[in-house]
Amino acid sequence: MKGLLKHIGPGFLLAGAAIGVSHLVQATRAGADYGVVLIFAILIACLTKYPFMEFGSRYAVATGKNLIDGYRTLGRRYLVVFALITISTMFIIQAAVTIVSAGLAEYLFAFGWSNFTWSLFLLIFCVLILLIGKYKKLDMLMKIVVSLLTISTLFSVVIAAFQVDFSTISFNKSSGIWTLSGIGFVIALMGWMPIPIDASVWHSIWTQEKTIQTQHRPNSKQAGFDFNLGYISATFLGILFFLMGLFLMNSSDIPFASGSVAFSGQLIEMYTQTLGEWSRVLIAFIAFVTMFSTTLTVTDAFPRVMSKLVQKDSDSRKELNHYHFFIVVIPLIAIGILYYLKSTFTVLVDFAAGLSFLASPVLAWFNLKLMTQKKNPITLNSGYLLFSKICLFFLICFGLGYLIYEFIA
Repeated sequence: MKGLLKHIGPGFLLAGAAIGVSHLVQATRAGADYGVVLIFAILIACLTKYPFMEFGSRYAVATGKNLIDGYRTLGRRYLVVFALITISTMFIIQAAVTIVSAGLAEYLFAFGWSNFTWSLFLLIFCVLILLIGKYKKLDMLMKIVVSLLTISTLFSVVIAAFQVDFSTISFNKSSGIWTLSGIGFVIALMGWMPIPIDASVWHSIWTQEKTIQTQHRPNSKQAGFDFNLGYISATFLGILFFLMGLFLMNSSDIPFASGSVAFSGQLIEMYTQTLGEWSRVLIAFIAFVTMFSTTLTVTDAFPRVMSKLVQKDSDSRKELNHYHFFIVVIPLIAIGILYYLKSTFTVLVDFAAGLSFLASPVLAWFNLKLMTQKKNPITLNSGYLLFSKICLFFLICFGLGYLIYEFIA
């Protein structure tokens, strides 16, 4: 157990990146709008992404390399496709998670700052944490953040379960699922829960970095424990947020806001009405920490990915210089997008979300192909390989469903 605890870290970073809008808004809205039936959609989504996310950890431990290195062995076109996906989405995703965090920060602290001022402050704060504390401090901070988030969210849901009148809850509102908007929501929920598959690359890099920090490569059991702890935590929190919506918002006739911050405000107000004024700060804290954890991990993940993409050799000094360059440039461009392109920002977010959604089955196939190539030292047992192929089929169906929905809508 001491050895396992020593290598815990990348899984918490993965959980921190995963627990964002998909949990705070989509999972909560699923419980609020559709009743208990959509909990199965959350579980299926998390299950079908599991093998392809787990491949990142497994590959890093077995080879000492990350998935980007692995894509290089598959061929240049694989690396180019991944690079195009990353570059097309990273600035917009960085801006999107930051602006949501900014809105929730103002809701919690009420300093009277604009969303842009809060965004600038939060990004500077995240960059300073990462430049000064480096991976070690990020690792420690995310262990604290994810643990606090899990405990506080569980506490809130349990208290709500004792306070809510279950006779007012509609446990099955499944008829609404079969509308065009309902189908679109379910597809999006499953596509983003708990996180898109490109995060498997982030996790492989964090696993590699953890090995450098500890000067010891974990074995498959230790790495598997860390990954499962993080991934199951993200899944568990998705269920908790779902229950938040089911318990407090399901019986309400209030039309829910489409924006993340406004929807979170409605959730906070309903908790306050049900549990009392004391719960306002607790739920506001949960909402803010949920998004801040995503902002911080994304601020670290994209520069690491870009430094790996441009660095072909193993020169750690050059790679660090690239990381320092991208950790400044990516937030700067994100801030520029928020300032200069705010009138078209929702269009940009829709584009990035759609591209990231459609990339999931593509990257899942990349990961499966990498794990099954002959020169790979990893051997998948036949049962797990079959399970992975079935999961890939479901992800392709999600992607096709998304395309059909977008075409019809």
